[in-house]
Amino acid sequence: KRFQAEVEKLKALHAELSKSVQAVQKLESQMQENKSVQEEMELLGSDAVIYKLEGPVLVKQDTAEALQNVGKRIGYIKEEAKRHEAQIKDLEKKREELQSTLGRLQQQFQQAQVKAAAR
Repeated sequence: KRFQAEVEKLKALHAELSKSVQAVQKLESQMQENKSVQEEMELLGSDAVIYKLEGPVLVKQDTAEALQNVGKRIGYIKEEAKRHEAQIKDLEKKREELQSTLGRLQQQFQQAQVKAAAR
């Protein structure tokens, strides 16, 4: 029963790990997109007209403000990526511990089977 409980923990851990990896991949994609936007905006002159989509409407936005918003978004994405990467490291450490525990339990089970068969 304990072995089965540990296997279930491992399955849940794998699901959580997969979810975190997908989140990091999504954040990396968003980061690339925002960096591209930032690079394009830096090429624009100060007299360029930039529009921001707010609901169904395009609203004129100041170039400096738009650049600042993109910079803030990039900072936020970096922080989220760091948080998820730390979580992934923690989950991988827990996975290794669980796999070790499962290995010990499996050995104990096999030893018990050998003893039972010897009787």
